[in-house]
Amino acid sequence: MKIKNYLLFTSFCFIALFLIIGCNAPSADKAANTSEDSTAQVAPLVDMEAVKAEIQAIENTYAAAYTARDAKAVVALYSEDAVSLKNNAPLIRGSAAMLKDLEETFAKPSKGNTTKFDVIEVYGDAKTVTEIGKTTVVDSTGKVTYSGKYMAVWEKRDGKYICLSDISNDDAKEK
Repeated sequence: MKIKNYLLFTSFCFIALFLIIGCNAPSADKAANTSEDSTAQVAPLVDMEAVKAEIQAIENTYAAAYTARDAKAVVALYSEDAVSLKNNAPLIRGSAAMLKDLEETFAKPSKGNTTKFDVIEVYGDAKTVTEIGKTTVVDSTGKVTYSGKYMAVWEKRDGKYICLSDISNDDAKEK
């Protein structure tokens, strides 16, 4: 009798478990709606070539301002709380510190140099983009006087990208 009760109890538990699982499983219609809903939540694809072109245009503006030694125009391309990590220099945080650093840099004599920034690649999404690029400075004769590389993080605000942070360093000197 005890075995019969045990088998009856065990059978009852399996049937109850089956009913619980079966009642909680989504129907085919519900499953289809769930997959459609999750697809609708996926971020739209971003044309990274267009983003790269947009960032390159900003870098061209930056290079023109840098070449003209216009510190205010350069700083205007950064967020108020931006961070810059220059080669062999302390961290620079915020617009006021960036402006001061650039004014000190621009106070040094210039040799008629022209600065150029080339965007190598960008990756990210519609809001935040990381850029990898290279810097080249040439003198008035066209001789390269400096080369380096950098990374910058951009965020789209009010329809345009603004730089949140950057880091740069020199290429190795030729021996």
